[in-house]
Amino acid sequence: MSKRAKILIVDDERSIRELLEIFLKKEGFQVTSASSAEEGLTLVKGSDIDLVISDIKMAGMSGIDFLRELRTTNYSGQFILLTAIATTEAAIQALKMGAFDYILKTENFIEELKIVVYSALENRRLREENTYLRREFRKVHGMGNLIGKSKKMQELFKMIEVVSATNSTVLITGESGTGKELVAKAIHLNSPRADESFISVNCGAFTETLLESELFGYVRGAFTGATGNKKGLFEVADKGTIFLDEIGDTSQAMQVKLLRVLQERTFRRVGGTEEMSVDVRIISATNRDLTEMVAENQFREDLFYRVSVIPLELPPLRHRRDDIPLLADHFLARLNASMGKRIERISDEALKKMEIYDWPGNVRELENAMERAFILETSTELSAQHLPESVSTTPRMRALTNFPDQGFDLETFVEDLQKGFLEEALRRTDGVQVKAAELLRMSYRSFRHYMQKYNIPS
Repeated sequence: MSKRAKILIVDDERSIRELLEIFLKKEGFQVTSASSAEEGLTLVKGSDIDLVISDIKMAGMSGIDFLRELRTTNYSGQFILLTAIATTEAAIQALKMGAFDYILKTENFIEELKIVVYSALENRRLREENTYLRREFRKVHGMGNLIGKSKKMQELFKMIEVVSATNSTVLITGESGTGKELVAKAIHLNSPRADESFISVNCGAFTETLLESELFGYVRGAFTGATGNKKGLFEVADKGTIFLDEIGDTSQAMQVKLLRVLQERTFRRVGGTEEMSVDVRIISATNRDLTEMVAENQFREDLFYRVSVIPLELPPLRHRRDDIPLLADHFLARLNASMGKRIERISDEALKKMEIYDWPGNVRELENAMERAFILETSTELSAQHLPESVSTTPRMRALTNFPDQGFDLETFVEDLQKGFLEEALRRTDGVQVKAAELLRMSYRSFRHYMQKYNIPS
């Protein structure tokens, strides 16, 4: 962050405002001041202020209420609280609401303020840089609507590039909601067939008779209601790609017909005798274990080998948690473009809860959760309170369904929980405290405070 960063001072004590203005201007910053939170809100609106430094106790609106009001505006900068009294409760409340840090107005607080100001502005710079890199990353590594920076997704993208150039059959496996159809579309759009049709059919959504008519078409008089000839989806997809979703749900009789298309590239319409030729690439998908189904004689072994020349497995979202912020940003941008309102960002608390949750419904569940929160949100920041209860409740809290009859020491439980998360953050960052603090979305100063409180060795 440049030294020309813009800082707003909000304090009802003139002497404090003047002291801070002189000090910060000497540091090279652009400084504006306000004598009340109400005046501060007016100055922030429509401005590009990078940092607000506010007293916590003022006549009229307090610093906490000022921060709360700021979070309903477009303000995306940092916030530092000044307090003359060591009110831990208010300070913790401010940190939970997104304040970067708080500083006691001690005799030499200016030196501490200098360190925190530079840290806050550096944090803002890194956050903006990260947002830019995510945007650029999507341009480079996104494949259609497939989003991911995790190792598993990068490997998948490479495979898609290789597979797309061939005409081989592909079997995409993965849990429901992982994006199997998106992978099929990405393969098609990166293939020589990209200008031709991409036809998707859910094999599990039809009865055997209806699926046969959908795939192969029928001739006039084939059955009651067949008043004319109709092309099937294989004919419609000629020269293009057909995507057979949930192929594991097909009957044995349908599997025989699909095998013939794969082997001979020919089929007959329902009720017809003419052999129809087709040039189509077949991509299949399933959330079932076809090898197990083959062993149990529920799926033809010869068809299995035909459809799975190139197998691709999609990881569940819980195995690629690094992609959750990227996906959430992607869905937010899409909702902003389609829902008639705009939300600027996702709160750190909401992102943290999304990253912790296991997402049994995978990407589809995340998309639905984002849409729900977007609709309910009334501010410019998507908050955790509007996420579904299953997401916003932590795993540890969900585990407390058997509340002990004799009760328990809540304070000790919370302290153990905090200590556990601090130690885990240090473990994941190889003991680098600055990175561990970033992982827990807290300032380095606060992180050090908790390390000392819980006697965690440096």
